[in-house]
Formats: sequence, C-alpha cells, structure tokens
Amino acid sequence: MSRSRAVGLLLGVGLDLVFADPRRGHPVAGFGGAAARLEKRIYGDSRARGAVFTGLCVGTAAALGVLAERGRRPVARCLLTAGATWAVLGGTSLGREGMIMARRLEEGDLDGARSRLSHLCARDPSGLDADALARATVESLAENTGDAVVAPLLWGAVAGVPGLIAYRAVNTLDAMVGYRGVRYERFGWASARLDDLANWIPARVTGLLTVLAAPSVAEDGARRAVAESWRILRRDGAAHPSPNAGRCESAAAGALGVRLGGANSYGGSLEIRPELGDGRKPRVEDVRRAVRLSRAVTAGAALTAALLALLGRRRGTRE
Repeated sequence: MSRSRAVGLLLGVGLDLVFADPRRGHPVAGFGGAAARLEKRIYGDSRARGAVFTGLCVGTAAALGVLAERGRRPVARCLLTAGATWAVLGGTSLGREGMIMARRLEEGDLDGARSRLSHLCARDPSGLDADALARATVESLAENTGDAVVAPLLWGAVAGVPGLIAYRAVNTLDAMVGYRGVRYERFGWASARLDDLANWIPARVTGLLTVLAAPSVAEDGARRAVAESWRILRRDGAAHPSPNAGRCESAAAGALGVRLGGANSYGGSLEIRPELGDGRKPRVEDVRRAVRLSRAVTAGAALTAALLALLGRRRGTRE
C-alpha cells in the first residue's frame, strides 16, 4: 500500500508540473461551491454552528477519500493517489503566477501587476509601488508553497487519499470563512483554527526544506545561504502573527537575503507585521528568485513525502 502511495504522490507531482490546475471544473472549486451552499443553510453567528459546518465539510471529504481507496488494488490505488495529488496541489500554478508578476514588474506594468496580485493574496494592491508589489509576491510565494505544496504532500504521505482530500478541504474552508471579518469572526473560528493545526508540522517542514533549498538562490555561496536561512528561521520564525506563516517566510527571507514584513493593507485595515530577516528590502529581480526557491522546495517536498510513505511500509512490515 505504501509503495503505491509513494509512487502515486510522485506521479501526482509530475501531473501538476505538466498540467497545473484546470481552468474549468476543478474539484476544489466544486467542493467550495458545495460548502457555500451548506453555509447558507446552517450559518449562524456562533462558534458552535461554525464547528458543525467545518466538521460536516471536512468529515464528508475524508469519508469520500476512505471510500475511494477501500478495496483498491495497488495499481488502482497508485493511480487514484496520483489523481488526488494532482487535484489538490497548486505548486505549478503558484509558480506561474509568480512569473506573471515578475514579467509585469520587469516591464513596468504596475497596473497589470496590481490587478494580478489578487491571484496570490488578499492584500490591497492600490498604491503599492514595484518594490512593495515584489515584497507581497515573495511573501505570498513563501507562505503558499507550504499551503499549496508541502502540506498536502505530507498529509498524503501519512494518510493517503483521505489525507489529501481532507487537507484541501480544511485549507479551502479557511480561505472561505476563516478570515476575521465581522461575518466570520465566530462562524469561521473553527475552520481557521483547524487550518492552523493541519499546517503546524507542514509549515515547519517547509521552513527546513527552504533552508536546504537555499543554495538554489544563493548569491554569496551555498553554505552561507543555508546558514543564513537557518539562522533567520530560528530567530524570526515565531515573530509572525500567524503560528505557521512565519516559519515559511523567515526561512525564505534568509535564503534570499532580503527583509520581509512591514505594513500591509487588507480591506482598508492596516497591519504592521514584524520584519523577518536582516537583508535589504525585496526588489523586482527577487521575484524570479523566489519562484526558483519555491520550485526547489517543491522538489524536496515530493521526495520527502515519498520517503515518508515508504518508511510507513517498512514500519508496517516490521510490526
């Protein structure tokens, strides 16, 4: 079982590399639509209703994954894992969005870059200059590599198709109702906290993988890049208001030799986040480097997930 899981995860990464996300009929979009319809039926301004909503959505997704895997032969299980992995991964699309931002910024198309930033994050882009847009892109690439790549692969490694589907359900619900707006401050609490829990270990693994991938973007030597990424991860990883995003962003800041954080605007609300790293502020040319770093972390995550799945097989054989 674990061998077919390991191969299926690697095949799924390959499918994502070749095909990326489908523009129409994406399974995650289908789940989001179903969740939105359920929300209309049971919404209430309370944590209890939000917890029921989260439990129903995630529980149904996990149950479908269990039923899909049950009784499958190894080859069928492998192909099913590959398809589910492709459906939940977003690494290639993430990298493409980063490259679109890089090209628009390099061409001086600030209006185009501002309009495209919403594909990466919810930050208000109006008034952002080229360097501020570059910082937003670098931060989003670092954080989303953990959410869109590392976390689903790790959950797939330990829990197969149910883990892949359930994790993507959790992450989608956080994006839908997990923000602390007036409507979702209580109703979205359970989704937001479950997403924090589901990403706790993956975010730290992302930080470590970023440290190991630092030579791919090194400017002053591979060894120094690794050491600096590790130093900033240890020093600044907990400074971010998110319990997880800081691990991804601080390691990336050290690897790239830049300083992330600062003032961000979300829907008219200004947030001042602690600075991560000791380097210069990100510039336009750093966006392509951040994409390269994200792709290196993706490769490391794929190998890590496959090894975890195989180790699970060996452990099961011994028992």
